[in-house]
Amino acid sequence: MATRGLPIALRHPSCAVLASMGKPMVDVLLLVPARDEHRYGDSWLTLFERLAAPLRAHGLTVEAQPWTDPVAPSQARLVMPSLAWGYHARQADWFAQLDAFEASGVRMVNAPSVLRWNSTKTYLVELAGKGAPVVPTHAHDRLTADAVEAAFEAFGVDEVVVKPQVSAGSHETIRVKRRAALDGGPTGPALIQPFLSAVGEEGELSLFFFDGQFSHAVAKVAVDGDFRVQPQFGGRVSEIAPEPEALRAAAMVLEAAGPPLTYARVDLIRGLDHTPQLMELEVIEPDLFLEHAHDKGAAFAAAVMRAMG
Repeated sequence: MATRGLPIALRHPSCAVLASMGKPMVDVLLLVPARDEHRYGDSWLTLFERLAAPLRAHGLTVEAQPWTDPVAPSQARLVMPSLAWGYHARQADWFAQLDAFEASGVRMVNAPSVLRWNSTKTYLVELAGKGAPVVPTHAHDRLTADAVEAAFEAFGVDEVVVKPQVSAGSHETIRVKRRAALDGGPTGPALIQPFLSAVGEEGELSLFFFDGQFSHAVAKVAVDGDFRVQPQFGGRVSEIAPEPEALRAAAMVLEAAGPPLTYARVDLIRGLDHTPQLMELEVIEPDLFLEHAHDKGAAFAAAVMRAMG
């Protein structure tokens, strides 16, 4: 049977994607990019296999399905949005899908209510209000020159970072100096934060937690002249043993966030006061960098199995 013209997700031999509702229930269904999402190609397949391997090692069946497709409770014991790339560009569809998951009673990790909360980065302001160490953040419904100027004065800096409130992969994220244009920045609701030089020095520290327990950590450092630490922008990733102050900061973030999450990535950076501060709490589709976990993902698999009940 010819496969030309079919979405990659439906024809790739290494990844069984649910194409019908009549298949036996699988243990774990990983949500992946939408069928009409072409920006990522088949790059998600490598990460799919990396997530699936420790689950399969425990005898679990793992399959993939575009996040925009409906899911019935009888379809999977557990649904994870770990590769739902592109949701930030289809916000209405994403929030509607979360509502549908919640209404259908699908067992999901993290919970739809948590995913909805984490989708909009104003959660940073909320966590700061609960005492968590967070990079100073201003939230605005619309980005204006006056708002940026006010941030310069409030933060006491000459350069800030502006990003959308719903974003991923540094989409519409720019560095802005005083009196500079806002070209390429957010076209809708935005966040403003001080630019932190640590991003190109010691970098951003990502700590990974499963059911609230620390697993492993990596350092991500931007290349010279850039501020984006993601690998697709040339960021360098290396395994690291976090200092006690970083572990304490991460613990404060997770405590403020609420009950333990099945999986969470706490992204910290050294702030203006030289202490670890939260850049982002990723609980939707973070790269878990399981290749840097000493247990090769065993703690991740154990947390997933506990979530299955």
